[in-house]
Amino acid sequence: MVRSFLRRGSGFGTLAKAIAFRFAARGFSADATPERKVAILGAAGGIGQPLSLLMKLNPLVSSLALYDIAGTRGVAADVSHINTRSEVKGYEGDEQLGEALEGSDVVIIPAGVPRKPGMTRDDLFKINAGIVKSLCEAIAKFCPTALVNMISNPVNSTVPIAAEVFKSKGVYDEKKLFGVTTLDVVRAKTFYAGKSGAIVSDVNVPVIGGHAGITILPLFSQATPKANLSAEEISALTKRTQDGGTEVVEAKAGKGSATLSMAYAGATFADACLKGLNGVPDIIECSFIQSNITDLPFFASKVKLGKNGVEEVLGLGPLSDYEHQGFEALKAELKSSIDKGVAFVQGS
Repeated sequence: MVRSFLRRGSGFGTLAKAIAFRFAARGFSADATPERKVAILGAAGGIGQPLSLLMKLNPLVSSLALYDIAGTRGVAADVSHINTRSEVKGYEGDEQLGEALEGSDVVIIPAGVPRKPGMTRDDLFKINAGIVKSLCEAIAKFCPTALVNMISNPVNSTVPIAAEVFKSKGVYDEKKLFGVTTLDVVRAKTFYAGKSGAIVSDVNVPVIGGHAGITILPLFSQATPKANLSAEEISALTKRTQDGGTEVVEAKAGKGSATLSMAYAGATFADACLKGLNGVPDIIECSFIQSNITDLPFFASKVKLGKNGVEEVLGLGPLSDYEHQGFEALKAELKSSIDKGVAFVQGS
């Protein structure tokens, strides 16, 4: 698509309009859209910068608040020059966090350190848990009714951390806290399309469970359009989806993690949340949320989004024998990660 735009001499102005149109699909025109403030916490980081760009291109956003401990003013100045609807402001340091959050409708949290070669999500927990806890304390104080999109890893633990913080502050609403697992869905769609020969934009693959290793369970038996793939091919696709983050970390040879694809996934899910808030019907995405569809307190599944966040948690649907095995296998690890997040807050 980029090459075709440039060949026609349309330049990046046309490209930006095309991206904005993609986000606005099934939504409202900018003139009819409500005012919506989005705050990005960790906006100067590897995920935060491209995420800031993508949210600036989203016509549903009227105010974009970019926050980080340092470096945000430059990112905000750069992004603010883009001729799209939203007004952009940058905020730095603890003293400006409250101002960044006030009045936010959606808060996206990519803050924290990225994965490095040999680093597990458990290693990440030790560093990122404290960052997430302090940011959620500020959210509870300055924008307690905002939808919170958690990107900071390990999501299987940081979402329970956020829930416990909000409970301790008396502002918890399980309908408004989301673990962003969209990248797992994006990968599953891409890999399935590559193997089946389907047009990737037509592909849909639900991904359930969690957001790390074997807790990621793509339901290729429910994928559309249907494809006649062998058991070996399904197993390989599942494994690649589960190890997608590691694939990128290794390909970058220690110089980064999945920042660009994660930014895209984060922007896609935030766009869905904004459409839900604005009353667009039938907005369905997978997300890691508080749920009672299994015996685990948090679980990723398809969710219908609405004006108050989660409108309906959809069932898992029929699972193949292979998927049933994966479902049973992921439970212990996912429960351990959830418990670790809860214990972090309760013990601090």
